[in-house]
Amino acid sequence: MKQQTKSTIRELRYWRIVLGLGLASMLIFASMYAIQPLLPILTTEFNVSVSTASLAMSINTIGLIIGLVILGFYSDRIGRSIFVKTSILLTALLFIPMFLTQSFLMILFLRFLQGFAMAGVLAAALAYINEEIHERVVSVATALYISFNGTGGMLGRFVTGYLAERWSWELSLQLLTLCGVGVFLLLLLALPKSRHFQPSRESVRKDMEGFGFHLKNPNLLIVFGLGIVMQLSFTGMWTFLPFHLTVSPFDLTLDEVSYIYFAYAFGIIGAPLAGSLAAKYSMKTIRLTGVFFLAVGCLLTIPMKLPFVVIGYCIICLGFFSAHSLTAASVSKEATHHKGSASSLYLVSYYVGMAAGSTLTTPLWQYAGWMGLAVFSAIIPLVYVLMIRFRKRRRRMISEVR
Repeated sequence: MKQQTKSTIRELRYWRIVLGLGLASMLIFASMYAIQPLLPILTTEFNVSVSTASLAMSINTIGLIIGLVILGFYSDRIGRSIFVKTSILLTALLFIPMFLTQSFLMILFLRFLQGFAMAGVLAAALAYINEEIHERVVSVATALYISFNGTGGMLGRFVTGYLAERWSWELSLQLLTLCGVGVFLLLLLALPKSRHFQPSRESVRKDMEGFGFHLKNPNLLIVFGLGIVMQLSFTGMWTFLPFHLTVSPFDLTLDEVSYIYFAYAFGIIGAPLAGSLAAKYSMKTIRLTGVFFLAVGCLLTIPMKLPFVVIGYCIICLGFFSAHSLTAASVSKEATHHKGSASSLYLVSYYVGMAAGSTLTTPLWQYAGWMGLAVFSAIIPLVYVLMIRFRKRRRRMISEVR
């Protein structure tokens, strides 16, 4: 009976859930990536190095990873909507001391807290969708939710870069604060209460055992590793783009660089397109194609010609989001038990790759320049998938000999 009362696409409640969670995720991803185009400004404003400035991205991701684990446990026990609403409000309010402080160390501390707060939405939203929306249309709701993720990342980068160049970086954070408070008020009014949430009765120890179970599964470890290397390449390429384009021979202003973030639109299209192609062909084939596109896009940005950079980033976004969406979908297929914790671990690996892409690639950028970064970002995911295919082929040959 409960399943029959779950929301369908023809009901207003369905759209209140999807649009409410979609706006929440859009605000979270806009806030997460808003600092990325500001890194060149922060290096000058606070007199810090490029590697120190890039910590504003990676330390936010570390807070997010910790929050995903901790808040995921509590979300399973207390409920979903309270974490979504609280997450939005705290994320928005933490921008206030950020644009008032004169200390970059304080900005790093606030970004860590903000990352932890952001995890409330990401830890609860997909579980909320699966619990409240009918299984026949849950995939549509999930695809729409992921599209809002990409839209948030795109708008966060574009708006902050544009406003920072035309007015000030503080104004861009003030605008995000106002938008966050607005989304919070909207969620208070529009996001429906859970009807089908059932609190977990298992101990935290049992949940931790579920994590351990997945970490012993070699197939899942391969999927988690792919999430790390793809995000490492993707984030590394985006993190240093403003530094690359604001110097010779491009000499673009920060607001001009911001227009390249519209390449994310290809990622928003790529995720659902990859899903439909995977249903017709095979998930592994389309995922490998996505990784190949990611690598080709990275290499296309090497020539010192702006059209190549723009086309390269469009292909990067198309390839990355296609491969990422199918990799995330494969987690539930590979996990035989504790599917929720398996999805959480994939998210953790995804954001580990983001932290690595923001910080670990900094020496590469400093000593090998854009060419070194682009070649590395192209090679590492390709080598990883080829190693996976070689490993599976070798195991198949051994089993045939036996």
